[in-house]
Amino acid sequence: MAEEKVAKKPLPDVTPVNQPFWDGAKASKLMMQKCTNCSTWVFPPRPVCGDCASEKLDWVQVSGTGKVFCFTIIREVVGTALRGFAPDIPYVTAWVDLDDGPRLCSNVIGCPVEQVKIDMPVVTVFEDSGDGITLPKFKPA
Repeated sequence: MAEEKVAKKPLPDVTPVNQPFWDGAKASKLMMQKCTNCSTWVFPPRPVCGDCASEKLDWVQVSGTGKVFCFTIIREVVGTALRGFAPDIPYVTAWVDLDDGPRLCSNVIGCPVEQVKIDMPVVTVFEDSGDGITLPKFKPA
């Protein structure tokens, strides 16, 4: 009988551009890029500002508090690449408007999926993936 392989969740690629984001998460800090030229928040991390093309980007620690802008409840795995998420079903993926200004996509955890609502106050929590990457997620505030 063939041995069944356990599917792993895909993890983000850490690059020189996004390294400060992942280093911050590992230290339980939510770090975001902000353009020093036009004050635009830049996410996901990139080498230049999407608004003014400036390369003058600073890494700023944000509060990690915010509100759910929109969300979806994932109730099934579609495609073999995402089989690692099957044990988590159902789970919530949400866009969160941070109180500091930027918007971030992640999971809402720590409550039943039916309790997640638009404008629900949330706070960042950091979850160790077990593979050397710490993932920022959100729980009800």
